[in-house]
Order: sequence, then C-alpha cells, then structure tokens
Amino acid sequence: MGALLSLPLLAVPSLGTLMSFGASCCGAAACSAICHQCGVFKSSMATRIAYAFLLLVNSIISWLMLTPWALKKLEHLTLDYVNISCQGKQCYGYVAVQRVNFALGLFHFLLAILLLGVQSSRDGRASLQNGYWGPKVIVWLAFVVLTFFIPETFFQVWGQYVALIGAMLFVLLGLILLVDLAHTWAEYCLGKIENNDSRGWRVLLIGSTLGMFTASFAMTIIMYIFFAQSGCAMNQAAITINLIVLLITATISVHPTVQEYNPKAGLAQAAMVAVYCSYLTMSAVSMEPDDQQCNPLIRARGTRTTSIILGAIVTMLTIAYTTTRAATQGIALGGNSSHAYSKIGDEEGEHTLVDQQPTSRREMRAEALRAAVEAGSLPANALDDDDSDDESDDGRKGEDDERGGTQYNYSLFHVIFLLATMWVATLLTQNIDFEATGVAAVGRTYWASWVKIVSAWVCYAIYSWSLLAPVMMPGRFGY
Repeated sequence: MGALLSLPLLAVPSLGTLMSFGASCCGAAACSAICHQCGVFKSSMATRIAYAFLLLVNSIISWLMLTPWALKKLEHLTLDYVNISCQGKQCYGYVAVQRVNFALGLFHFLLAILLLGVQSSRDGRASLQNGYWGPKVIVWLAFVVLTFFIPETFFQVWGQYVALIGAMLFVLLGLILLVDLAHTWAEYCLGKIENNDSRGWRVLLIGSTLGMFTASFAMTIIMYIFFAQSGCAMNQAAITINLIVLLITATISVHPTVQEYNPKAGLAQAAMVAVYCSYLTMSAVSMEPDDQQCNPLIRARGTRTTSIILGAIVTMLTIAYTTTRAATQGIALGGNSSHAYSKIGDEEGEHTLVDQQPTSRREMRAEALRAAVEAGSLPANALDDDDSDDESDDGRKGEDDERGGTQYNYSLFHVIFLLATMWVATLLTQNIDFEATGVAAVGRTYWASWVKIVSAWVCYAIYSWSLLAPVMMPGRFGY
C-alpha cells in the first residue's frame, strides 16, 4: 500500500514503469488478494469513513506536492539513487496540485454518474459505492498518473476558473448546512421538551446555548487582545463587524414579530451560528501572514516544520470530516425521501406514508402465497421457499443498514466530494510561493483569511434570511 501511495510522487518516470505497474496490479493473484481484503462494507458509516480517508490521503499528497520538499525527502530515502522527474516537467507546484485533485474529482464524478437512482443496497450498483475498494484505489491512482499526460494549460484554466467556482460552491454549501443544523438541533430539543417535558433536554438546550455564546464572546476578547493591535485595521474591522452582526442576529431571533411567524426560532440557533462565525473569524486572523506584525502566533511558533505539518494535517482532517457530514445531509439539500435517513429496523418495504396499513408487506406476500397454494396455482413447497427467503433477508438486514433504503443520496455524496477536491486545490494554490523549497504552510495567506471572514458574514446573512423569510413570505412556510 505504501508503494501505491508513493506512486503520485514518482509521477510518471517512464512508460515502461507504468506498464510494469499495471501488469503487476492486474495479475490474477494480486487482484484476488485485493478484492478479498477490501470487500463490501455492510455499514454505511464504514463506507463514508473510507471515502473521507481517501480524501484525506489525496489532500495530504497534494499538500506535499506544493514544494520540492517531499520529493527531495523521497530521493534522500533512496540514497539519491532515484531521480524523480516528470519527463522533464516539474512534479510539484501549482499544476501538480491541480493534477492530483482533478484525478480524485474525476473519480467521484464517474461514481456520481454510475450511481444515479440507487434506492437501496438491493440495487446491484450499490456495490460500487460500498465495495470494490482495491480496484477503486487502483483506478484513483491510475487517474493520478494519467493526469500527468494532460497539458499544463488545461490545469491552469481549470484551476483559475472551474476549480475556483467549485470551491466557492463548496464553502456556500457548508454554510447552508450549518444553518440547517442549527435549526434542526434547536427544533429537536424543543420537540423533546414539549413531548416529554424532559428536564434533561431543557438543561441541555439552555446550557449549550449559554456555552456557545460564552465561547463566542471569549474568542472575541482573545482576538481583540492578541490580533487587534494598533495598525491592524483588517483584524480590527473583521472582529468588530463579527461582534456587531452577532448581536444583531441574536436580537432578530427573539424579536416578537419573528417569534410570531416562527415560534421555534430563538437564541439556540443564534448561538450555534455565532460560535461558528466567531471561530471562522478567529481562524482568519490567526492564519494571516505576519507582514504587518498582526499575528503573534506565527512569531511565537516561527516556521518550524513540525507545527506546519500538524497544522496542515488538522486542516485536511477538518475538510474530510465536514465534507462527509455535508455529503450525507441530503434532506437539507432537497434530497427526495427515498434517500432520507431511514429508520433502521423497520419492516422491510413498509409503506411509511400510509398510517392505516393493517399488515406488513411480508405478511401480505405470505397470505397471497397461501391463497395461491390452496387454489393449486403453486406447489406446497412455495411456502417453505418463502420462509427461507425471509430468514435470509433478516440475516442480511442485520448486517446491511441500507437494505430497506439508502441512508444518503449516493450521487449527491460524490458531487459534494468533487466540490471538496476543488476546494482543497484552491486552498493550496492561492497565492502560492513559487520560491519556497521547504514544507508549505496551508491557508496562511490573505486570500484564505478573507474567504473565512466573508464566509462568516455570508453565514450570518443566510441565518438572518431564514428568520425573516417566514415574516416576509408567510404563505410559503407552514409554521
């Protein structure tokens, strides 16, 4: 596996090497071993973790290919015996990062097309989502290699226009889902309190609201102390605007008119939005360059390789986690009911839209079979076959949590992962230092800082609109 993951760093040393690699991977014994070890995941959670891990690995490889640092380390490990080159081209830098992320994006795009309309794991195509991990890894690596045969001009256009647009869509999508999560969390707690008169849920809701507001104000105070010194106009403006808009949105959430049209609106949602936007603002000012002497963290940590590596890995882990969460929230994105989170353990095929169905589908089928046997249309052993099928289904249901319906929209899942690869490529390559030779810091640019600052403002705007929309258009909302 280590050799496979190092393949993108080798970046097409020769055609003969590619052919020998392909031959070794496609050998019967190798393919059999891979497929045996990487079978079908019965748990949808395991599948999502696997795709998140794949994105994490791809992101780390992309980061390492920003500068020649990783390539020099790899050459040093081979005692300088291997001289890595891409047929006379650079194997690192802007284009190399775009190549690697384009490969994974193409991989997810193809899966999104192939998995259109999959309703449950009964569909044969579901195995493409949950299984064939060995072949899928090989296909991904093959795509990485093949991208080095595509002219650099393609990736220059791709990175400057297509990937940038996809990255902005990914950021916007994350903000929409955050606001949806805030409303869902508050409404869920209120439902528990109203239905069960639960003191525990009441304490949890009030405590979490106070805790998130406290964290928001604490981050604001810290930012004013450490990042808003004299001469740091950008930081002062960003921190002040965040504080003002935080107070405005909190006030709107409890305004009597808003409460009249949306009784479930309140400080709980505002607190979650506030703490997230305050975190974005703090992340922005703490990751900006220190050319104006406004970021003491960089001066305190210097440019030590260890701190940069840890920061990059944490960033990539965060991206992988948020991508997976976003990709599985199909309801918030308008996913249809067939891809909503289904209740595991319900009767297979039960029609949840009909409240007066007297029997389950399985019982109806058994009754129809008995009637057919009594009428002589079917042999008596048909009942035995039906029983064995039910037992087999029960056994498989115990392992497969998507047999009655997928837990998320497969195609939408891969589209969001496609957008995530564009975001990773854009984050890594904006304002890239072409003269750098050491390990590259991730997100330590004014571009990345402004993206976070503006994202916080957009998040406040989306949340405010979710509060005001029922007031302005009451006929479209059923509160």
